[in-house]
Amino acid sequence: MELPPEFLTLYSRLDRQGPGTPEDVLWALGRLGLSGELRVCDAGCGTGADTVTLARALPEAQVAGVDAVPAFIEAGQARLADLPNASLQVGDMAELEGPYDLIWSAGAIYFLGVTEGLQAWRGALAPGGVVAFSQGVFLGDDEPQAVRDFWIAEPALPDREGLRAQVAEAGFEVLDTRLLIGAPWQAYYEGLTREIAALRDDATPAMTAVLDACAQEVALWQQAPERIAYELVLARPD
Repeated sequence: MELPPEFLTLYSRLDRQGPGTPEDVLWALGRLGLSGELRVCDAGCGTGADTVTLARALPEAQVAGVDAVPAFIEAGQARLADLPNASLQVGDMAELEGPYDLIWSAGAIYFLGVTEGLQAWRGALAPGGVVAFSQGVFLGDDEPQAVRDFWIAEPALPDREGLRAQVAEAGFEVLDTRLLIGAPWQAYYEGLTREIAALRDDATPAMTAVLDACAQEVALWQQAPERIAYELVLARPD
């Protein structure tokens, strides 16, 4: 999928391209008990926010961020200047080679599909390796219309039980989960809103259309921030 240049201009300016915080990464590492000389992949790394957190939390590890969008990789290079154990590279996250002890993927597995993504990554895991990924979920069957409108572009969005079923279908077991609600989204949308404002005055009609669409996304989230969630899943092959 080729992204419009206006979209790339906006999102390359962001610290991260989706909801999440360093605390989410640290929670996952703590729950998995990971440390030492590991090989880690940040799949769909964007501009590298989580790559940085992983590299700092795992100073003996080698952390490779992979993303298909060259503009994101270029924008993220500067933030790795003081991290000799981290790198960013353009690549297809569906074709990871590994072996990796941890594949981390914040909000990006949906490009592949949860089941399909996990199946693709199984061969890139070292023995005992694990995957940590976040994916949008419905929290119940009685979601308000604002939530339905927010996720309208993702008609197959699972609920939490459905997400577990997708993990099981891939031949993985769920080790633990963490709901990402509120703060991870607030931080992301504060950054997005700042960049929308910064680009408004000189925006072309095409850029204005992108900015308006992103502003509408933020507005929808603000209608139901306690009901719009990602679930962070820690999983390993059965």
